[in-house]
Order: sequence, then C-alpha cells, then structure tokens
Amino acid sequence: MLQNYKQEKIRNFSIIAHIDHGKSTLADRFLELTDNVKFRNKKNSRITDTLEIEQEKGITVKLQVARIPWKGYLLNLIDTPGHVDFSYEVSRSLAACESAILLIDAQQGIQAQTISNAQKALDLNLELIPVLNKVDLPGVDIQKRINEIEAYLGFKKSEIIEVSGKTGQNIEKLLDEIIKKPSPKGKENTNFRGLIFDSFYDEHRGVVLSTRVFDGEVKKNNNQLYLLKKETHFKPTEIGIFLPDMEKIDKLKTGEVGYIATGLKDIQYFSVGDTISTVPDEKPFEGYKVPKPNVFATFFPTNPEDYENLKIGLNKLSLNDGALSFTEQKSSILGAGFRCGFLGLLHMEIIQERLEREYDIDLIITAPTVAYKVITTSNEEIKIETPQEMPDPSSIKEIYEPWVRVKIFTPQEYMGNIMTLCKEKRGEYVNTVFLGDESSRIKEQFLQIEFDMPLASLISNFFDTMKNISSGYASMEYELIDYFPANVVKVSILVNKEEVSALNFLEIKENAQKKASKLLSIMKTVIPKQQFQIPLQAAIGGKVIAREDVKSLRKNVTEDLYGGDYSRKKKLLQKQKKGKKRLKQIGKVNIPQDAFLAILKT
Repeated sequence: MLQNYKQEKIRNFSIIAHIDHGKSTLADRFLELTDNVKFRNKKNSRITDTLEIEQEKGITVKLQVARIPWKGYLLNLIDTPGHVDFSYEVSRSLAACESAILLIDAQQGIQAQTISNAQKALDLNLELIPVLNKVDLPGVDIQKRINEIEAYLGFKKSEIIEVSGKTGQNIEKLLDEIIKKPSPKGKENTNFRGLIFDSFYDEHRGVVLSTRVFDGEVKKNNNQLYLLKKETHFKPTEIGIFLPDMEKIDKLKTGEVGYIATGLKDIQYFSVGDTISTVPDEKPFEGYKVPKPNVFATFFPTNPEDYENLKIGLNKLSLNDGALSFTEQKSSILGAGFRCGFLGLLHMEIIQERLEREYDIDLIITAPTVAYKVITTSNEEIKIETPQEMPDPSSIKEIYEPWVRVKIFTPQEYMGNIMTLCKEKRGEYVNTVFLGDESSRIKEQFLQIEFDMPLASLISNFFDTMKNISSGYASMEYELIDYFPANVVKVSILVNKEEVSALNFLEIKENAQKKASKLLSIMKTVIPKQQFQIPLQAAIGGKVIAREDVKSLRKNVTEDLYGGDYSRKKKLLQKQKKGKKRLKQIGKVNIPQDAFLAILKT
C-alpha cells in the first residue's frame, strides 16, 4: 500500500547540469538508497536512462520521473535532458519543481549550460543546491572547483556538497538537504490545474502525459480534461505515479507528480508546457511553446526494400517525440525517402541511430539545412526547407533566415580564436561577460561571449571547429531569436548540363561561389570517368558561377602506327575528337550511388 503524503511533506526537484556531468548516475543512487528499484538488470548501468542510445552516449534524451520516499517525505525527482537541443524540455521540467540540484563535474568544471540552466532555475524562483560530482576521480582539484563555484555562481563554500554518483559518497547528506527546501504551493479545494512537462506513447495506454498538479486534484473518473493551449479535451483512462515504473493509483493531489493516460494515439495533440484543467476557462501557465523543428535533412534507405521499415520506424519514433516531423520525398537517384525536421543536430543524430539500430535500416542522409521564410510579390508567406521548394526569383519579394543567440563559455585565452570563428560564420557580436573576480585564487579567467548568428552557420561544422580552436574547453548553448532578411540564392548543380536536384543547395549570395567550387572539386574526384569529358557546373539561375571537368578516358589510337607522315597520326586524332564530341552530345552520365554518397558526406 502506497503511503499518502500531505502537501507539506512533498518535495519536487530536478537535477540540472551540462551534458555528461552525471545526472542519471546520481538519480540511480537516489533510487538504490531508498530501495525503490524492485527489478534491476545488472547489465544496465543507468536505471533512469532507458533507451539504448542513452546508455551508450551517456546522455538523457527523454525526461524521466521517479518517486523517492525519504525519512517521512516524498521526493519527486524529475530528471532532465542535458543537451542544448532539449533546452525547452529542461525549462518545462524546472517549472514543475520548487528546487533543483545544480550538478557540476569535478573534472570538467563549470560549462555553458551549467550557467544557463542555473539562470533558468533562478528565473523560475527555484532554490538551488550546488553539488560537485565525481569527487572520487583521481587527480581532480576539488578546491579549485569549489573556488570556481564560489566565484562564478555566487554560492558559499558551506553550501556546496561534494558527492560521487558512482560510489554513493554523501548521497544521504544531499537527500537531507532536499528536504530543507520549500514544499509545493497550491490550492487543494479548487478546480484541477496541472502542467504537462513531458509526453510519450505507450502501446497499451496511448499517449501518456507526465503531469505536475498545481491546484486541486485529478481522478480517473473525471469525465473531461481540457488542454488550455491546444483548446481540446479528452477523457482520462488511467491515473498513476512513477516508481520509476508506472503504477496505477486513484488520484493525484495538489503538489504531486504523476501521469495521466489519455488512451489516444496521436501525440501531436499534446505539447510539453500545456496546461490541463477540469474546466476550459482556467488560466494557463506561462512559458508555453509549440515544439518546432529547426534543422532538416532527408533520410533515404540504402536498400529501396527498406522504405516501409523506415516509414514504420519514423511513425513509431514520432509517437514518443512531438518535435520530430517528416514528409515523403522522392529522388531520381536515391529513390523514395522522408524529409525530416529536428530540434538540432544531436536530435537528428539520435533519430538516425535509433532507426539504424532498432529497425535495422542503412540510411543515406542529405546535408542538414534550415527553414527559410519567403515573402512573395503577392505578400504571401511560404516556408521552404529544400532548394526544390524555392519559388521563381521573379516572384520573390524577400527571404528571411532564422538567427540564434549563441552563448559560448570559454577560458579567456581562447577568446580571440572564438570571436574570429563567430565573425567568419556571419556572427554579430552582442556582449562579453567576465565571470568571477580577478583574485589570485583562480588562475583561469572565464568569459561568456554572446553572438547573434544565422542558424545555417551554426549547423555547418561550427561546434567541432569551436572545440578544436579551444582545445576542447569551450562549450556553448543557443536559442532561436527571430527571422531576419537574407540574400539567399538557390545554387543548381549540373552534370553534363543536366541538373542534379538532390545536390542543389541554398546559400547566401556572397558565400555561394566558394561553397559551389568546393562541392564541384569533390565531385570531380568521385564521379567515374566516361568516354567523354563531363562538365560539372554550379549555376544561380542561368549564370554559371563555378566549373570543373571530369576528364575523359582516352584510348591511344596511334599506338599501331610505326613511322610514316605525322599527318596520319593527326588524322586519327581528329577522327577520335569528332567521335568524343558526338558521344558527349548523346551520352548520359549516371552518378553511381557510392559516388553520390561520398558527395553527400563531405
């Protein structure tokens, strides 16, 4: 029988940190300490990371929730994703809490998302508990990290708890500290109002909503529940809690965290951040956003017979992921595939790996792009994600591209390199914040550099270059700010004067020639030689901006001649030249799939 807890005995908290700082491992120690794991697969190193991809990459992709009884209190842990692509999910999970553990890796120290997530929590009036994790690692300078936390985040040394998620050191002390934090506020005797901080699809329960109850209570026999932002309603089929496994109960009360099963199949009706209520005219919570994909790429199966498997895989993954979108697309070279939308590059990589592992599909993926807004001469606004969707230039009034605010956290010595990189990527400088003080306790002075730049620049190898020029020390986070005018052109790629639409791309006009020349030089090396010379061209409209040639195969037609007048050789060479010219006019160039793959991967 589950214990019934009063509101003042409930504590809702999150663990927030930079990627790979040990959130999920720490959560597992909490669960083990409270004997809350009934069955454990010993091969599985992290209980709250249930996906294979989460286990291998050491990252949390989907939010996890667990109910932890401790010394007469009920602690509801809401584990959060740690990557910048999932920053909105982090903010919504924090909105369901009153306190948060700010977890910092003793080896890596403070990172960009450490500061960003701390600011998110403070904006939501959460009380923070600074925790230094992995103190058991050999060679870590714990005092240096404590000094950094004091200087950069403003905590006192006495507030910082040193723990090891691996060994369990000081885990009990940390749980005791959570108990000291505020209990949830809310009115018990009023209409039910809850926040959706996650949603997922369950084969037997349909779409399941992870919910924090702020006011009133919700029961299984409630006839209607209303989604205030989506302006729709449903009848709950099951109410329950996370142990962390799902377990049915009769009702969820004020301050509690649990799930509401809808019985419905389409997750698109339910968005993270929406408000649920028993009445349609209740006031919704602030901060709601519709999850919108920012990065797009087309997935093709290497084997055309896997098309149906790819379709099934995307459909199933989208049931658990409201931010994943996809539409059918066909290519004359690669066959049938799907144009997919993602939150960011990591989101794309995770979907790709899950399709390849869980559905056994080999994929060909086009280069990622962003969505542009086009205003036509008739003042119609259209959204384009591929070069093929670009309307005729004569009908375009203006094109807008998405921009992001990038915050880069770095030691001062790499400031020059990073600012140069940002400017090369069309970044516009916003601000530099010097963190900490100039005291001699800390040798490295850290900076937070802010730039506004096009999202298209960010997805073109920006992250890897930033890591390289900063010796791996710089970290970043970004958020979409708005769309701004851009001189974007469609660059068409022609092989033997025939357009290869799958290789077309969108680029700002001043960078188009450089990118086109690089692409053609790669194509020149991977396209097999033919009996005739193949011109490779890049064009904007009817104007060619770059050209390369694939040289023809040549037979030595004069090898059987011995001596004689030179005119005999010349005659044979002229005859060969005429034949090549005629062949070039009627010949077709087929780009083999392996060559096409080599082009796409560059």
